Amino acid sequence: MTEHAIALAAARARRTDVTPLAALCALFCCVFAASLWVGRVDISPAELPMAWDAFRGVEGADPALRVKALAFFLVRLPRCIMAALVGAGLAVSGAAYQGLFRNPLVSPDILGVSAGATFGAALGLVLPGTAFGSIQTLAFVFGMLAVGLAVSIARAVAVKPVLVLVLAGLVVLSVFNAGITLLKYVADPYNELPAIIFWIMGSMSRASWHELTVALPVIGVGIALILGLRYRLNVLSLGDMQARSLGVTPGPWRLLFLATGSMIVAVSVATCGQVCWVGLVIPHIARTLVGPNHGRMLPVAAVAGAVFLLLADTAARSITTAEMPISVVTAFTGAPLFAYLLYRNRGSGWS
Repeated sequence: MTEHAIALAAARARRTDVTPLAALCALFCCVFAASLWVGRVDISPAELPMAWDAFRGVEGADPALRVKALAFFLVRLPRCIMAALVGAGLAVSGAAYQGLFRNPLVSPDILGVSAGATFGAALGLVLPGTAFGSIQTLAFVFGMLAVGLAVSIARAVAVKPVLVLVLAGLVVLSVFNAGITLLKYVADPYNELPAIIFWIMGSMSRASWHELTVALPVIGVGIALILGLRYRLNVLSLGDMQARSLGVTPGPWRLLFLATGSMIVAVSVATCGQVCWVGLVIPHIARTLVGPNHGRMLPVAAVAGAVFLLLADTAARSITTAEMPISVVTAFTGAPLFAYLLYRNRGSGWS
């Protein structure tokens, strides 16, 4: 093969990789814009400049638009940003976990971070006099504590670290799930129990600019860190022996990716409750579009996760009069989609 043919093949491969990402970015812009106009309060794009004047209290602005302005700028806009942020974070952390564990059936909560964070939130809801900010803090602390316990158990065993880490995560997951069940049993059935169940099912209804100031830096930095180090995942996904032969010490890098992905999931659960299937299904979609190379796959997973959760949240607040839990929507869409991916990839492996 001549140098010219090799150059053409490389350019064609780059175009093939860029096309799905560019298409997803365009789709994200369309879905985000559409999500802003869907809701109980009807506001058209033409009314937006006048609504902005009413929101700022400009003299002469139509006071009738103030309600629409409040709904748009204080509820709908931060909610859409939060949905996109959480969707991208869960998808990226899920893809990182699947690469680290070399297992396409792994989700970001395999080490118990979601169960730990939910237990922390439930504990805060049951304890009297706990402010909402303290509930979120407890959720984050217990989520990271769950991962720390799983890693500590795996290090104590120190045999086949990846396999033992998964088993340790299942132990921690079971313990915190038992704790959640106990808290539901002792909770006040009229106030505390519904709040715990609502948190478990997940919702973007708590999204606000204040919540974004907390979630955006943490999730944003986590996504940026994983994307910046995504080529290391290619090495780690080869296995420990191959990684060492290439000059990469797997232990510290694995711990860094685990901590970053778990931090993203813990903040997501602390902000909007449990959101299922995003971290499991979206990496498979990205892998189907651009292949298993994390350098190409992770950016696609981030945008696809944002699109998926934006669509799910828009459906959750629009299908019925009362808002549906977002995990119900993600499960009803994610589970059949995952079954289709299983069927589509039959006989071809999950590399």
